[in-house]
Amino acid sequence: MKPRELIGTAVVPGGEELRLFRRGDDFMIVLDRNELMNSRMSGSEEALAVLTCARLRKDAAPHLLIGGYGMGFTLRAALAVVAPAAHLTVAELVPEIISWARGPMAVLAAGCLDDPRVDLVERDVAAVIGAARDAYDAILLDVDNGPDGLVRAANDRLYSAAGLASAKAALKLHGILAVWSAGPDAAFGRRLNDAGFLVEEVVVRARANGKGPRHVIWFAKRE
Repeated sequence: MKPRELIGTAVVPGGEELRLFRRGDDFMIVLDRNELMNSRMSGSEEALAVLTCARLRKDAAPHLLIGGYGMGFTLRAALAVVAPAAHLTVAELVPEIISWARGPMAVLAAGCLDDPRVDLVERDVAAVIGAARDAYDAILLDVDNGPDGLVRAANDRLYSAAGLASAKAALKLHGILAVWSAGPDAAFGRRLNDAGFLVEEVVVRARANGKGPRHVIWFAKRE
């Protein structure tokens, strides 16, 4: 097996250091001992986009907010299924993540950040949500390994009662908050219900071929 090569590091504002590794054609983003992303396992991040878009009203031009960019799996999957008139805002807090996408992982990014439907905002997605009212048809969150602040303690506010109320206010009527997680979290499901969302919890596989670990996506609709 080829050795794993460290090719980049980045400090998450208010959090810890991310490390980008490459092994052959594969990339991994690691936080401490936690592998947050791996280019070989894109299935559940793609499902976050595809399953969300399938649940949207059949608008000609939906506006999606994606936080954060990661390795771009969710963004590329959304671009593949939304209409040419759609608008996708990507909020990414860590500038190096975007530098990696345009640099060592440019082949993986496949030009998605240059799509005319995409608006890149280098900002905390919680702040973007908090500044919006009735703005988005969907908010797609994959900024941690689940509904807790693993990568950055401040991310906890996204999943709190106040954070969910903020997300609900930022969504249009019948809009969807979709949250990716590496595993189940019954307490978070209850908070979504308590926030007044219509909640659906779906188990998806980590790999696009239907194999790998089971991940969870919550789809919370504003009624």
